[in-house]
This record gives sequence, structure tokens and C-alpha cells, in this order.
Amino acid sequence: MSRPPPHAWQVLHIHPEAPQKPALGTACNGCGVCCLSAPCPLGILLSGRRTGACAALRWDEGQARYLCGAISQPAEVLGPRMLWAAPWLGRWARRWIAAGIGCDSTLQVER
Repeated sequence: MSRPPPHAWQVLHIHPEAPQKPALGTACNGCGVCCLSAPCPLGILLSGRRTGACAALRWDEGQARYLCGAISQPAEVLGPRMLWAAPWLGRWARRWIAAGIGCDSTLQVER
């Protein structure tokens, strides 16, 4: 694979214990690359940003992997004003982010 030109690079601050990015189409392993590069449509709604790391992304120390906070900690992601919606967000977020479908990130990672 050829390297992209320097102007196409993006620096991601990945947790040193995060797993390596899986191959495109294989099962998600919580590497965090996709969510650290930009929020998905759900992340845009939750964080109010279109670029940079998703505000809903959470590092799980026990599992040594990244998790979507909309699934793992919906009440924390929504905050106290939207706490009533947390049970629905936790259920629907899996579908909205296509959890379990496989890695869809075409980014190439160099550590």
C-alpha cells in the first residue's frame, strides 16, 4: 500500500493500550480509530461537532478498548437534562451506529 501524502494525514491520539485497527469488514475490536477521526451521524447529534474525536467515545480501562458511550453510558452522554431518554438511546444506538456489522474505516494507521 502506498502512503498518503502528508497533507492527507490526520494525527489521532490513540490510547497506548488500544488494540490495533482491524481489517476492513472484520469485527470491531474497539480500536477507536473511526470515532477518534470523526463522529458518526449519531455522534454529530450527541456532540454537536462534525470534526475531531466524537465526544461520546469512552475508554474502558477494564476491557482495554474504546466503547461508544451512547451504548455503554447513555445517561452520562446525554447529561441530566436528557436523562429521561437514556434507556431509549442505549437500545437504539446499536442500530444507529451499525454495531456488530464490522469495521468500516478505510483509514490506515501508523503508530
